[in-house]
Amino acid sequence: MKNRKILENVIHGIFLVLGLVTVGCVLLITVYLVIAGIPAIREIGLVKFLFGREWASTAAVPKYGILPFILTSIYGTAGAILIGVPVGFFTAVWLAKMAKPRVRAAVEGAVSLLAGIPSVVYGLVGMLVLVPAIRKVFRIPDGASLLAAIVVLAVMILPSIIKVSLTSLAAVPHEYEDASLALGATPVETYFRVSVPAAKSGIAAAVVLGVGRAIGEAMAVMMVSGNVPNMPDSLFQSVRFLTTAVASEMSYSSGLQRQALFSIALVLFLFIMLINAALNFFLKRDKEH
Repeated sequence: MKNRKILENVIHGIFLVLGLVTVGCVLLITVYLVIAGIPAIREIGLVKFLFGREWASTAAVPKYGILPFILTSIYGTAGAILIGVPVGFFTAVWLAKMAKPRVRAAVEGAVSLLAGIPSVVYGLVGMLVLVPAIRKVFRIPDGASLLAAIVVLAVMILPSIIKVSLTSLAAVPHEYEDASLALGATPVETYFRVSVPAAKSGIAAAVVLGVGRAIGEAMAVMMVSGNVPNMPDSLFQSVRFLTTAVASEMSYSSGLQRQALFSIALVLFLFIMLINAALNFFLKRDKEH
């Protein structure tokens, strides 16, 4: 009995240490980004940095305005969510409640495979298939655009949304659905009025994961968006995201340019934290009500 208690205390201690390590990593990243990113913002000016419309870090007279990157990231993430969330959600409902076992197993395998594909492969397929298709269909000079990035991101977030939503829907007790059917509701009404509301916290978590995946992606969108620091005035405009701005220039940057890239990373980090905090706030408020 005494040995068992000692073992439990050791296990609890290990879990505590692991938790503290996780929190410590987040704090370390936060502190490092703040220390590395603040000097450039001070030198450039917060307003000029956040709301400047031109980025020319290698020009004779450098300009460090990241408003095009911010708007592009917002538009790209929002577009991917508008496409990916409905498709992923309805696919999860269909798999959890309507699909036959063999079909469900096959589709789940395909979704798992989709989740394991490296982002560079998504970018390569998008560059070789999607970009020429957009150029041909819409008769524009270059198909590498915001639209191509939105489509690629929408496909990339599907596995996270489908798998997490599917797990949440499968965890809903069958008694809820049986009671709804016994009261005269149709199967479809039961799925969307009983099962989905009961699993809404898990579905919301899937959306949070999708947002994080979309806004944090760099390689795939760099290959299909054109990677040009333009204002996102059109879906067919070649653009650059916050993530690709850092990835494309970090290897040869120095001085103020390098500090500005760390400032972009800080803005991206704060942006993701604000989105997650807002979504978690709404989730907690729904649970309380």
